[in-house]
Amino acid sequence: MPSTMRVRAPFEQALDLPPPFTLVRLRERSDAFTHAIDIASQCGAGTLVYVGRFDLAEFAVVLEPDEPLGTARRALYAGMIALSDTLLACAPPGKLVTVDWPDAIRIDGGLIGGGRLGWPGTAREDERPPWLAFGAMIRTVLMSGEEPGAHPHASALEQEGFGEVGAAKLTEAFARHLMTACDVWQSDGFDGLARQFVQRLPRTPGVVHEITENGDLLVRRKGDIGTVRYELLPALNAPSWLDPETGGPRL
Repeated sequence: MPSTMRVRAPFEQALDLPPPFTLVRLRERSDAFTHAIDIASQCGAGTLVYVGRFDLAEFAVVLEPDEPLGTARRALYAGMIALSDTLLACAPPGKLVTVDWPDAIRIDGGLIGGGRLGWPGTAREDERPPWLAFGAMIRTVLMSGEEPGAHPHASALEQEGFGEVGAAKLTEAFARHLMTACDVWQSDGFDGLARQFVQRLPRTPGVVHEITENGDLLVRRKGDIGTVRYELLPALNAPSWLDPETGGPRL
């Protein structure tokens, strides 16, 4: 992981996770993200919380940053790159996987889930937080019970032809891709990671995206002087893909 993140050796592995990760398995209907936050200070970096569900791949990982909170939140981008790369690696040929800044994942335009980031509520912007937690949910099966096409902007891996790819395989692949993303951060600096992330945004001709030092998004059109800034912190406080009523990806 980058110099900003450390992981510890595992004490058990039920999934096939790479050595830096420690698995914590929860029962169905538990909340991986909330549990990761609850245990972060005790269990530390590399703890991966996994919930075995039929309809969702749900997991969260604890990180330990070595930089102030104001810039450490950029870990969201490492998580989102890992999440999108996981889906690309498992996707049928020709599938388009994109990220709606900063946290939502789509396949061929259909929302399937996303990522979110948590940190201690008492942490100060100019101080290193003791931990961060990146959580993710990917919808594997649509369980609305409604007619096909009732939710044209939502999708699931089953609908997109992912076959037998389930929550366990996605979680295992995510752990490996997260390590790769963090290696890029360490070797190329955050700029290298930022370049990878903007390549996953939907392409609009003539539009340029840049990620600032604190993680904000800058958008401008080629030839224009003006730039529009989208702030990361407010976006993290309300994940765009998450339905607060159901606790899962929006339909």
